[in-house]
Amino acid sequence: MAKIIAIATDDFEDSELISPKEALENVGHTVDVVEHTAKKIITGKHGTEVITTKGIDDAKLADYDALLIPGGFSPDKLRIDERYVNLTRAFLESDKPVFTICHGPQLFIQTGITDQLTLTAYQSVQPDLKYAGANVKDAQVVIDDEHQLISSRTPKDLPAFNAAIIKALAK
Repeated sequence: MAKIIAIATDDFEDSELISPKEALENVGHTVDVVEHTAKKIITGKHGTEVITTKGIDDAKLADYDALLIPGGFSPDKLRIDERYVNLTRAFLESDKPVFTICHGPQLFIQTGITDQLTLTAYQSVQPDLKYAGANVKDAQVVIDDEHQLISSRTPKDLPAFNAAIIKALAK
């Protein structure tokens, strides 16, 4: 089974971390929640508390099979920290899947490779991605096979998003 790293900090969109995490774990995958330090409680926009598994300095591409980036205000906070940007870029340039929803793709803008991506995001983030050169589509789930990138727009898309990420890891 796969080992997935989920990068998040305070003010993540609760359902966009919890729902995919539970879906992945329910089929036998492992999900590590990573933030600045290990064993820290991070809190979602709606009060959900999650304890981090590892700190970002201990998270390495080689240790994981896929990356999950939930939305909320978390991605905007993380994108000012080069450690998260570098890890995200490394995943996008690898042959490993990247799963993101809602505001999660904001993190891609700092990677310098947004112009190579096909994806979707929350309505207000879509123009930012277009200005950064991305091929943006407005659909429940967008799959960029070249970068093994699966993206969705909002919590309403979670059932389709979760099904797509489970299917991708089954290959």
